[in-house]
Amino acid sequence: MQVYLVGGAVRDKLLGIQGADRDYVVVGATPAMLLNAGYVQAGHDFPVFLHPKTHEEYALARTERKKGLGYHGFICDFNENITLKEDLKRRDLTINAMAEDQDGNIIDPYGGMEDLKNRVLRHVSDAFVEDPLRVLRVARFASKLYCEGFKIAPETLELMRKIALSGELCDLTPERVWLELHKALLTPNPEVFIQTLRQCEALKYVLPEIDALYGVPGPLRWHPEIDSGIHTCMTLHRICAETDNPVARFAMLCHDLGKALTPKKIWPHHPLHNELGIAPLRQMCKRLHVPNEFEDFAYFVVLYHSEMHHLYRKGPSGIVDLLDHLDAWRRPNRIKPWVLCCKCDFLGRKGFENRPFPRADYFLGMFSLCSTVKAQEFVDKGFKGKEIGEQIRLKRIKLVEDYFEILPKGEIDDSSNEMPAQLPKSKFKEASFPDKKTQPIKAKVIKPYHRAFFKIRRD
Repeated sequence: MQVYLVGGAVRDKLLGIQGADRDYVVVGATPAMLLNAGYVQAGHDFPVFLHPKTHEEYALARTERKKGLGYHGFICDFNENITLKEDLKRRDLTINAMAEDQDGNIIDPYGGMEDLKNRVLRHVSDAFVEDPLRVLRVARFASKLYCEGFKIAPETLELMRKIALSGELCDLTPERVWLELHKALLTPNPEVFIQTLRQCEALKYVLPEIDALYGVPGPLRWHPEIDSGIHTCMTLHRICAETDNPVARFAMLCHDLGKALTPKKIWPHHPLHNELGIAPLRQMCKRLHVPNEFEDFAYFVVLYHSEMHHLYRKGPSGIVDLLDHLDAWRRPNRIKPWVLCCKCDFLGRKGFENRPFPRADYFLGMFSLCSTVKAQEFVDKGFKGKEIGEQIRLKRIKLVEDYFEILPKGEIDDSSNEMPAQLPKSKFKEASFPDKKTQPIKAKVIKPYHRAFFKIRRD
C-alpha cells in the first residue's frame, strides 16, 4: 500500500500558496484494509476515508468511465490494481494531476510542472469533456490563479465551449453550481470566473441573469465601458480590493440585474432598474439554493444602491428614511458593507477607478451620529408610545441637518459626483482586464446599468 499527497495541495505547495486542503490517494489497498487500520469511511459513490487521527481525506486510487449525463454519470473502479498514473489521468488539469510521495518526490506523468512554469491551465486528456462540472472548476481556477499569471490553454477553452454547447451544464445540481460560485467569490479575482464562463458560452446556462447584462448599454458619458456586463465585473473586481466578504461580493455581482429588464426603447437609460432587479435576484437565489444571508443582503443592495448616488436630493429626512429602509437600527453591521457596494458601483466604471468618493465616509458619519439617539432620552422626558418614535426621528433629522453644514458644496449639489470620466476620445471603447495583480485597481471587463448616478432624460 502506497500513500501519495495529490491535487491542490501539491500544486499550491509548488506555487508557494498556503492553505490548500491536503488530500491523499492510496494505491494498492482495499476498503477492508483501510477500515482495519482504523480509517472511517466517508464516501458512498467511491471509497473516501478519514484518517483516524488527522481526519484528512484518503481516497482509494480509481478510474472513471462515463455512463450517463451530468456530474454523477460515471462508473468508478477502485480495485487494488489501479495505478497512480491511472488515477491521475482522470483529473481535470495537468497542474492538479501531480502527486508527492512520502519522501517528497514529485510524480508528474502529464506535464503539470511544465504548465505551472508556463502559467497554463490545461486539461489532462480528452476525457475532460465527460464531466460538465469541469467548466465551472476551470473557471474558478482561472479566477484563483489569475493574479499569478495563469491563462487557460486555447484547446482547453474550446473543450469547455463544447461541453457548454452540449447542454450538459443543465444537468448540474443547483448545489454544485452555487458551491463553485461561492468558491469563486472567495478568490482574488471572481470577475475572471464570470468572464471565463462568458467566453466559453457557459454563462447563459449557469447564470443567465448575469449573462443577460451583456449587450445592455449605459450612457457613454457616465459609462465609457458601455456594456452592463462589463460594468458588473468592474464593480466585482473593485469590491475585492475593499473586502473579502463573499456576501458583499455576491451582492455586487447582482446589483444591476434589473438593467436587463429595462425596456429597450429607453436604452441607454435605466430608470427603476433597482426595482426591476428584485425579480431576477429572487429567481437566481431560488434556483441555486443561495443561503438566506446572501440573498437578504443582496436585496438591499439591489433595491437601494442608487440612493447613494443622489443622496442629498431628499434632504436630511431622506437620509434618515434611507437608514430606516436599510433597517440600520436593528442591523447596524449591514451598513458598512452596503456603503462599500455603493462606493464600488461608483468606482467600477472606466475612467472613474481612481476618483475620490468621500460620500461613503460622510454617510457613515451621519449614520454614526444618528445611532447615538436612544429612546430612553425621550421616555425620561415623559413621551409615550408613538411619540417616542416621532421624537427619535426628529432628532436624527436635526443631527443630519447640522452635519450638512460641514459638507462641501460640490458634495451637496452632486457636482463632484457628476463629473464625467476624463478619458481621451480614443479610449471610449472597451474595458480590459488588468495584466496581473488585483492591486492597483484597473479597469476590467464587464458592466451593468444603473440609474444611480445619471440624470434620466425624458425626451
